[in-house]
Amino acid sequence: MADWESPLSWDARVAMTAVTELAATGRTEIPVYDISLSARIGTRPFLLDGAPLFIAEGIFAAELVQACQQAGVLADALALHRPRTVTFARRLVRDLAEHRKPPMVLVRRGLRLWREDASVLGRQCELGCRPTTAAALQRRARLLVTAASRKPV
Repeated sequence: MADWESPLSWDARVAMTAVTELAATGRTEIPVYDISLSARIGTRPFLLDGAPLFIAEGIFAAELVQACQQAGVLADALALHRPRTVTFARRLVRDLAEHRKPPMVLVRRGLRLWREDASVLGRQCELGCRPTTAAALQRRARLLVTAASRKPV
């Protein structure tokens, strides 16, 4: 079975192409996955619709920090740090509601991720992210949007 929390399950080159396309043109194609099938089932367009910036988020976002910085498309690199039990509960509720996998698979996976939480955050920091709370992340995002909105086109 694929380990969907491993960067080896992800195509960083394709993701970086999407990020630079989005930054340059305001549009890109993004993959669509069916988690219950553990498969990519297609793509769909993603448009910024005039937004002055975008946030790339998720467990693999840190994998692109250095490449985004080199490409000149990085405004900041933050890693959300919240109590791991909160993360476990939120993930389990979401995954059960979306019928992503059988319940016991989700519980076992969630407990494994609960145990690995500190090492995941540590890796994100090693890759260039700064740990931050949800409230601080929201404040930083508002500041970045405000600053980007003021830049001349």
